[in-house]
Amino acid sequence: MNDVRPPQPEVPQLRTLLLTDLCDSMALVERLGDANAAELFKLHDALVLELQQRWRGRLIDRSDGLLLLFERPIDGLGFALDYSRGLHALGTQRKLQLNVRAGLHVGEVLTWRNSDAAVRVGAKPLEVEGLAKPTAARLMTLALPGQILLSAVAESLTHRAARELGERGKRLLWKSHGRWRFKGVPTAQEIYEVGEIGNTPLRAPKPTPKAWRDIPLWRRPAALLAEAVLTLMVVASLLFFRRPEPAIAFAERDWIVVADLRNLTGNTALDASLDQAFRISLEQSRYVNLLSDLKVRDTLSRMKRNPDSNLDRVVASEIALRDGVRAVILPTVAEVGGRIRVTVELVDPATQTTVHTESHTGRGLESVLASVDTVSGQLRGQLGEAIQSVEQASKPLPQVTTANLDALRSYALGMEATAKGNWKPAEQNFRMAIDLDPQFALAYVGIARVLAATSDHAAAVPYLQKAQEYASRLPARDRLYLAAWADELKDSPAALGGWQQLLRLYPDTFAGHGNAFWHLFQANRFADALPHAVAADTPQDPYRSIAIDDIGRVYLVQGKLQQAKAQFTRIALQHKSGPGRRLANVLALQGKYAEAEVRLRAIPKSDYADDDMVPRLDLIALKVDQGKWDEAAAELDEAIKASRFANDFTQAQFGFVQLSVQALTLPFGKVLPRLRQWQNVQLQRQERALPGEPYAADRAALILASAYLAQRLGDDTLSARALKVVGPWAQTSAEPALGKLLRVVQAGQHRLRGEYAQALALLAPRDDDLLQSRVALYLTLQAAGQHRQALAQADWIGQHRGLAYGEASVSQSLQTLNVADTRMAARWAAQALSEMHRIPDAQRRIEALFAVWPSATMPAYLRETVEATLPASKAKMT
Repeated sequence: MNDVRPPQPEVPQLRTLLLTDLCDSMALVERLGDANAAELFKLHDALVLELQQRWRGRLIDRSDGLLLLFERPIDGLGFALDYSRGLHALGTQRKLQLNVRAGLHVGEVLTWRNSDAAVRVGAKPLEVEGLAKPTAARLMTLALPGQILLSAVAESLTHRAARELGERGKRLLWKSHGRWRFKGVPTAQEIYEVGEIGNTPLRAPKPTPKAWRDIPLWRRPAALLAEAVLTLMVVASLLFFRRPEPAIAFAERDWIVVADLRNLTGNTALDASLDQAFRISLEQSRYVNLLSDLKVRDTLSRMKRNPDSNLDRVVASEIALRDGVRAVILPTVAEVGGRIRVTVELVDPATQTTVHTESHTGRGLESVLASVDTVSGQLRGQLGEAIQSVEQASKPLPQVTTANLDALRSYALGMEATAKGNWKPAEQNFRMAIDLDPQFALAYVGIARVLAATSDHAAAVPYLQKAQEYASRLPARDRLYLAAWADELKDSPAALGGWQQLLRLYPDTFAGHGNAFWHLFQANRFADALPHAVAADTPQDPYRSIAIDDIGRVYLVQGKLQQAKAQFTRIALQHKSGPGRRLANVLALQGKYAEAEVRLRAIPKSDYADDDMVPRLDLIALKVDQGKWDEAAAELDEAIKASRFANDFTQAQFGFVQLSVQALTLPFGKVLPRLRQWQNVQLQRQERALPGEPYAADRAALILASAYLAQRLGDDTLSARALKVVGPWAQTSAEPALGKLLRVVQAGQHRLRGEYAQALALLAPRDDDLLQSRVALYLTLQAAGQHRQALAQADWIGQHRGLAYGEASVSQSLQTLNVADTRMAARWAAQALSEMHRIPDAQRRIEALFAVWPSATMPAYLRETVEATLPASKAKMT
């Protein structure tokens, strides 16, 4: 018989109950790990113990939260406030977000002590029950992170005693959240929030299935919904019967083309200036897209017409139909009764008829810009743009251009010359515009654009800075464009974010898509880059051919050869240098080497030495891919001679490519002195380079690549100085390969010191890895004796031949090394298999390598290296 008597409840007592919950504690443990979480919770427990002693609280229960009893309500509130503040301090020390939700209630509870036997097997020493406990729990569950909720009785008692908290009590914020109902409780309760300034959300809790607002019938959701539906029906009916008939079927982000201005005033000064004013005014819209002058000229050329043809109603309509443009805008300015009238006609290009007209009349020439603003806004409203959007997204023309019509005319002539590629007249007109209005920000942008187009980036920067000084006088789109472009010229990592911000607000800005694509593609973020190229592959983009080529580039690196080939052969792109080279890459990957070589040698010269050198990179890689070592060496010798007429970087680039091939084919002792000499020259140039200088970031990446090449040969003497000189560039440059090669070289240092764990941590695989990052990972895994994982990396390298050919990093300088390594991957796989005692499998890999790189034509050093992969008895079989 069990003679242990159950514990008996004591007499009900009035007590203050505080329930707390540490928000997202499970996620916190998962993030920190068990050991770090345990250390944090030890500090948490010490905090709780200290606060218990300070506020005379009794801890009844705990799990993710706490249940405490207090004699006085103000002690419970003091504990809650200090607990919240203490958690915040703990979190700040460890860069964590630690929030608590708490519920405080005063009510009767029953308490009893459990027997010693029960406590020994895990029971709590003291049990607490009563309606006050679930009420406090409801309050705690209802609270938002960082929020302390009180019942009405607790609020009354604590508010009255708040002065006992000293100065802090005077700064407390008290807020009523109205009457609420709790499930199982027949009466509604008033809920209050209390907290310190800046440490409490002061927001109404969200209803839950167990707690909801006590609101009148007419304010309940069902009643409100019925009222809203009825109101909506009445408003919709009124709008339906009073709506204006749309002038033309036009949707948001549809395109328009602006015809040439018909100037009936006889004042020729208005011709170009008002044309440009209309364009700038309409381009402020996020609703309407405007076909660019450059695209109009391109379409006229494809129509076999003079690009300078007058753009009247008929010609503009033909362009609209060709380029998928929805409407034509026909502007007119005339003098009527001594006043200047500005009129725009909305023309349906399918019928060439005017479907709507807007006009505005002003007194004198000084009124015309305001009139253009007025009719432009009215027209945008007629096309369907919300009036509020027109008002918010647009500024008056004099504020975003110039109030000086002569300055505006000079700017317009500069833009016209820019569209034709006449850089000198363009620059002269922009400078004249600035002379007439020194605060004309768009004119400064125009000069910078001309200088950048003529490759004088350093000279463009001061004009961009001047434009930024007057950025308040730029349209919103141009301000965003200017900020992104300035970062671009400074080689700033912020440039990509600038282009993406521009696209968020103006998603059809083709310059934004083109630049964002290039940043992402260079970073090997191909899946992220592709949507930008697809968005620019549209008839309205004057540089659509580049977008088509960009799509093909993504398919090439992804190994989707048929799709890539289809892109490069669209609209005869294969006859241009870039797409032609990439089509040759596709043919090489398909094993059509002879056809690929014909393509490369047929690329026409451009008369620019730097540009004409690029196909040589593909040709050298093509020869190495086939194992034609003598021909590759001959191509390299010719390229190095030809590079003397190119810039310093191009010379350095071909020197590095030659060293890459020699690192495979010559003994270590012959290659390293040449590598050291090459690197010394480049380091001296890099130490003199300035941020934003052309090719400076690419040269920095090549210096790191040279140190990595030496590490592959087993030597680490070139790394320290390379890291010292190039390290700061990796922090400030937008060149993504810099950071990746920096990690590769640092990992190589650890590998050669036998610190494999540190090296592997730096080389953890990522989706945007360089192909050489995976080669470095293979070398580290093999050295660490992790042969199975090394085999997986060797296979990965061999399978990514499209990436080897198409990777754009470091201006394609790694292409030859990449292509060679996709072949060497067979030897590396054999090496791993041999270490795993899978000799027949290793033998098959070596035979596969000799099938593409014949042993008879291999340089002796390379052949010996390959044959040394297998045991002597097996190597003889090859």
